[in-house]
Amino acid sequence: MYRSIEDFQTDWGHESEKTLNVFRALTEESLAQKVTEDGRSLGFIAWHVTVTLGEMLGQAGIKIDSPATVGEVPAVAEILSTYEKGAKLVGEEVGKAWKDEELNDEIPMYGMNWKKGLTLHALIAHQIHHRGQMTVLMRQAGLRVPGVYGPAREEWVEYGMAAEA
Repeated sequence: MYRSIEDFQTDWGHESEKTLNVFRALTEESLAQKVTEDGRSLGFIAWHVTVTLGEMLGQAGIKIDSPATVGEVPAVAEILSTYEKGAKLVGEEVGKAWKDEELNDEIPMYGMNWKKGLTLHALIAHQIHHRGQMTVLMRQAGLRVPGVYGPAREEWVEYGMAAEA
């Protein structure tokens, strides 16, 4: 849970950049990749992460310019540009709407009461969770996966080191 807006904005900057790196590795063909026939596609998850920026913050009373619902998955370029624009607004609008001393205040979220600081944590944790799902689907689709919290397999080799098996 966050206790300062500045700490959230710092983490948000790092985490949204990691998400953008994953999105930049997507291809149009990869968007249809699923683990199972009835599972969510890679494109659906990427678009869901994007739409959630406005949806979750909207639940918390903070408006950002973002699509209202998941709907049909757009092309990679639109996913990337929409996420990039929304992610920039997240840090800005949270800083305008909330103050450090309010982060312990509770707000109604999804039928429960969450502290504002927990809501900010949940927004970051949500995209981390889905980034993990996406990297598995990206491997299945034959894409190069960018390192997120350390080098990916291909990056180890580029650094002149043996990739761990």
